Amino acid sequence: MGRSPRRDLVAGLTVAVVALPLALGFGISSGAGAEAGLATAVVAGALAAVFGGSDFQVSGPTGAMTVVLVPIVARHGTAGVLTVGLLAGVLLVALALARAGRWMAYVPVPVVEGFTVGIAGVIALQQVPGALGVRKPEGDNPAVVAARAVGEFAAAPHWAAVGEALAVAAVMLIGVRLRPALPFSLIAVVAATVLTKLADLPVATIGHLPAGLPAPSLGFLDLSAVPALLPSALAVAALAALESLMSATAADAMSVSERHDSDRELFGQGLANLVAPLFGGVAATGAIARTAVNVRSGAASRLAALVHAAVLAVIVFAAAPLVAGVPLAALAGVLIATAVRMVEVGSLRALARTGRGEAAVMILTAAATLAFDLVTAVVIGLLVAGVLALAAVAKAARVEQVPLHEGVPPADHHEEERALLAEHIVAYRIDGPLLFAAAHRFLLELTESAEVRVVILRMSRVSAIDASGATVLGDAITKLQRRGTLVLVSGIRDEHHRTLDALGTLDRLRAEGHVFAATPDAIAHARTHLYGAAAPAGRPAGDVATAEAGR
Repeated sequence: MGRSPRRDLVAGLTVAVVALPLALGFGISSGAGAEAGLATAVVAGALAAVFGGSDFQVSGPTGAMTVVLVPIVARHGTAGVLTVGLLAGVLLVALALARAGRWMAYVPVPVVEGFTVGIAGVIALQQVPGALGVRKPEGDNPAVVAARAVGEFAAAPHWAAVGEALAVAAVMLIGVRLRPALPFSLIAVVAATVLTKLADLPVATIGHLPAGLPAPSLGFLDLSAVPALLPSALAVAALAALESLMSATAADAMSVSERHDSDRELFGQGLANLVAPLFGGVAATGAIARTAVNVRSGAASRLAALVHAAVLAVIVFAAAPLVAGVPLAALAGVLIATAVRMVEVGSLRALARTGRGEAAVMILTAAATLAFDLVTAVVIGLLVAGVLALAAVAKAARVEQVPLHEGVPPADHHEEERALLAEHIVAYRIDGPLLFAAAHRFLLELTESAEVRVVILRMSRVSAIDASGATVLGDAITKLQRRGTLVLVSGIRDEHHRTLDALGTLDRLRAEGHVFAATPDAIAHARTHLYGAAAPAGRPAGDVATAEAGR
């Protein structure tokens, strides 16, 4: 853990400076209070650093989690949100023990980008009341709440809070371009706090903070409320898993040789979320922005994230009176700037250029995040992405008429024989996955063929087949047989027998001896069926140039 303690100490101190205003802001924004944000950053940050699966991950309260927690606090209060965090911790540990970490990699990029944009929008909207210096209006939808706050401000405008929020956001956004190494969020917040004190500005501040963490307690836990809170806990656990693994992956990309352990990361986040509520902390995840600062500041091991948590703990115990004077409008400005920086315009443009489908998934996910909630948005994004993927699969699968002697030089066959076979026998090669998305198109293409006496279905290039595909294949065979066409099948892969056998798709053909290992055998059988003993002479059935040509 201590490969370069000096670098880790510097990196940890730097991350703590960046994390302090974010912890305060996200705690207040979630509705649980500034002290909850600090407790989360300290407790969850330390435990995830020790037990997590990444050497560079920094964990704590995040904007994405705040989006989910706000309605929980509104409906169930602080005790409810602490219970949800505890339950989410249990679920994350269970996911780790089930080794589910690898499945998080299958979330499509457009969905991730879409809900990132949506989260940024929600975070910005949540800060409107604080930036305007008005009490947060009633409501769950952030756009509605923001609109009501604007209405209240218009009725009795007071510009001190607006000026502080805009000034802090501007300093952060401009400063990061000029001197990215400086912690402009803390600099701006300190400046706003000093100005508020000296000029006696009429703006709301954080107010009293307890000096230290509360004693661990389960007093918030109401077992009778657990069933009602379980859906929210599932949403929190899913988000914590997804965001933490995304952050760990980003840390891998920024470092030279780091490779995180997904299942261990889930375990560490689960443990952090189990313990943080005991000290009044809310649900936590890996934080992409703070993790990036950690890596870029030269962190060499987990010690840096531990130092970050320790520095925040010192602030909690020793500097609570100073933190109490921080203006809420200044923290709103910090979070507005953070939301703006979350949106990577270059990445969005690149994704939009990849195709209309990806752009549609991204836009729909972002819009659903604003209109509904994050979990609903991700579900919608995954469903739309799945439909588009199935459409792509359907396009990839095709039925192609092929020459009967593909792979064998034409000179080896008489022109008359090939003409005679072409008149009565057609061979179709099925390429790609024969899944339910492509199955019905396959049926139409196959059964709309010209009237022939024998159809040979070559299946060696079928990459996958599911129950729907096998059922439709059986329907196509039956339809051809009713038209008096002899159907022969060749080249079935070993891994496809189980599905076909389970549904009895080829039982009748097997009983009649119409399933063959290689296409030449099927051709020979077709000749015998059409011409009996007078079948045209030709190349022996098993004499093929290659195994693939024979199938």
